[in-house]
Amino acid sequence: MTTEELLNQRPARVLELDIEGMTCASCVGRVERKLGRIEGVSATVNLPLESAVVQAPDHVTDEQVVEAVNSAGYRARLRRPAPAPHAHDAGETDHDGHAGAGPAHEDHMAHGGTAADLRPRLITAAVLSLPVLLISMVPALQFPQWGWAVAALATPVVTWAAWPFHRAAAVNARHGASTMDTLVSIGVSAAYLFSLTELLLNPAATADPGMDGMGDGVELYFEVAAVVVTFLLLGRWLEAGAKARASSALRALLSLGAREAAVLRDGRELMVPAERLAVGDVFVVRPGEKVATDGIVLEGRSAVDASLLTGESVPVETGPGDTVTGATLNTSGRLIVEATRVGSETTLAQMGRLVSQAQSGKAPIARLADRISAVFVPVVLGIAVATFALWMLFSGDLQAAFTAAVAVLVIACPCALGLATPVGLLTGTGRGAQLGILIKGPQVLEDTRTVDTIVLDKTGTVTTGRLSLAHVRAFDGRDLDDDVLLRLAAAVEAASEHPIARAIAEAAPQPAPVTGFESAPGGGVRGTVEGRAVVVGRTGWLEENGIDLDEAARAALLREQEAGNTAVLIAVEGRAAGILSLQDTIKDSSAAAVARFRELGLRPVLLTGDNAAVAAKVAAAVGITDVHADVLPSRKVEVVRELQAGGATVAMAGDGVNDAAALAQADLGIAMGSGTDVAIEAADLTVMGSDLFQVAGAIELSRRTLATIKTNLFWAFFYNAVGIPVAALGLLNPMIAGAAMAASSVLVVANSLRLRRFTPRGAAAGR
Repeated sequence: MTTEELLNQRPARVLELDIEGMTCASCVGRVERKLGRIEGVSATVNLPLESAVVQAPDHVTDEQVVEAVNSAGYRARLRRPAPAPHAHDAGETDHDGHAGAGPAHEDHMAHGGTAADLRPRLITAAVLSLPVLLISMVPALQFPQWGWAVAALATPVVTWAAWPFHRAAAVNARHGASTMDTLVSIGVSAAYLFSLTELLLNPAATADPGMDGMGDGVELYFEVAAVVVTFLLLGRWLEAGAKARASSALRALLSLGAREAAVLRDGRELMVPAERLAVGDVFVVRPGEKVATDGIVLEGRSAVDASLLTGESVPVETGPGDTVTGATLNTSGRLIVEATRVGSETTLAQMGRLVSQAQSGKAPIARLADRISAVFVPVVLGIAVATFALWMLFSGDLQAAFTAAVAVLVIACPCALGLATPVGLLTGTGRGAQLGILIKGPQVLEDTRTVDTIVLDKTGTVTTGRLSLAHVRAFDGRDLDDDVLLRLAAAVEAASEHPIARAIAEAAPQPAPVTGFESAPGGGVRGTVEGRAVVVGRTGWLEENGIDLDEAARAALLREQEAGNTAVLIAVEGRAAGILSLQDTIKDSSAAAVARFRELGLRPVLLTGDNAAVAAKVAAAVGITDVHADVLPSRKVEVVRELQAGGATVAMAGDGVNDAAALAQADLGIAMGSGTDVAIEAADLTVMGSDLFQVAGAIELSRRTLATIKTNLFWAFFYNAVGIPVAALGLLNPMIAGAAMAASSVLVVANSLRLRRFTPRGAAAGR
């Protein structure tokens, strides 16, 4: 399969929905099943983000998709993409500032702030539940007709404060479904109505202050109903706040962009909103300002700090012809930049989309939770009914039977089960975005667990891909030393744009002036420096200029080539005077990164199209023993397949167009963000920087996120597996069950939030 075929395996249409009204894993399963009934449609629903990603064929309309969700009892809204920059009037100002992320996405992220809606209900419930609990449980605080007083105090709690639970339960009931809210609503309503009925049938039960609710066989559960609502509201309020914090990394990412840009028009600078920039606009970036959008530098030199996007702390020297990325910080000089990508096409906007898509996905590990949640609530209702019946059958104690049944309903709410996977994924991918690591989807988490081999492309991945001068050697019998030769060669090469010429010119701090400069593509350069004729280049170029090479010069050239270096000759005044040796620069972090790969249980393999001598030299420098050299681009896929055929589960890191097919073939493709768009598109993981140590960090973060999700699921399952039998045996007070249920959800979210502090081990050593 070709690279193009691999990249074109996409659904006809992808829709993103915001969905209101979901509260637990059962809601998620219900929406997915409802959408799945439309022919050709599949959907992944995310509970914390209250969103869905729907894959639909062209013949299914947007309205059909939205109506399917609405018919399930929820409220769906289609996210609209941000309008193109040219669609706006130039005078309009949009203060979104999200660099193409779109206002719909911002609204959706803000929707995570339901904590504000829950706050008044929680405060009301807490204020009223406290006296209900104290009066009901402390005989010394009871007074004549105290039962009516606690009934009056509990009524607003179980009606208005608990309304979100009752409303969701009623909506689902109308559609013949049940969710976590069904359990809560039934449990709270049963406790309240049972108590109210007892009070109405026995109005004298609490007439005497000495009565504790147990007199004449009467037991009141107003405090159970009120306190359970309070605990559940508290848990949901804490969840809402925690989910907002979990998604804060994405909101921060989307808000990095510059607000305004100084565009050059007719020789004047005009301040315009950054989102109004169009491709081809030329704008100015002063020291201390953010680059408004992706572009190419036309004039000026500066150091650009890209740490907010790439995670790399060292600013990058930038000059004419270099590309810059929107939202990076210009630290020193003044730059004039031509916009090449704007709006939704910028690197920042693409990062936001990748993170959103990953957060909206569903890891394979979540499928077990989905299967359980689909039948969980009906099973729990059955267990509650059976608990009540068995208690009545064997003990005849109505109060004990009722208490046990209500405790089963309350303890069994599957909140933690629904939050276990998506909140972990939300936090892990958000933290990855902060570190310059983009995880394309939940499947990647599973893949990183099994990978045992990592294939590293050499140029641009292990090395910088830029030549640097290794050394200069003057030939014996010449009257010129190494420093003089370098000065003369750098003077001539400074006038050329060839990569070899740039490397030589950069090695001499102040090149001398040159006259009579000439160059030959692929051959070399010549000119006059300090009154001396200087020729620099390959053997054929020197011979064309009438310079004979003796055996010593040819032998020196051969030795450098066999050592894996790129070598050129320099001749002065018609005689070969010395040799300049260049080599690809190994990234500072590569050796530490390779060591970290081994610590993670990965076998590093070097893959390169260079000759065996070059490959061996680089491999030895970074600590790799398994090397594949002289590999043509078309053969890279075959090497990956051969490793897989030998039983290896292969990850591959690369950055070029010729790496794309191999990245797609690998079990886990990792693109270096400094590389090409096609490589990034074919990969599963993308590190936005050029630091190989980030690749190790990406694998480590993916594994840590997967481990967190597994821990969440374990505790969610364990909680229900233990809690339901304990409640059914009558060993659990419904109030304690409510507190435990709320605590389980908060525990799962809090465990996921620990990922916000994740830092790759040994990161400092890699930089």
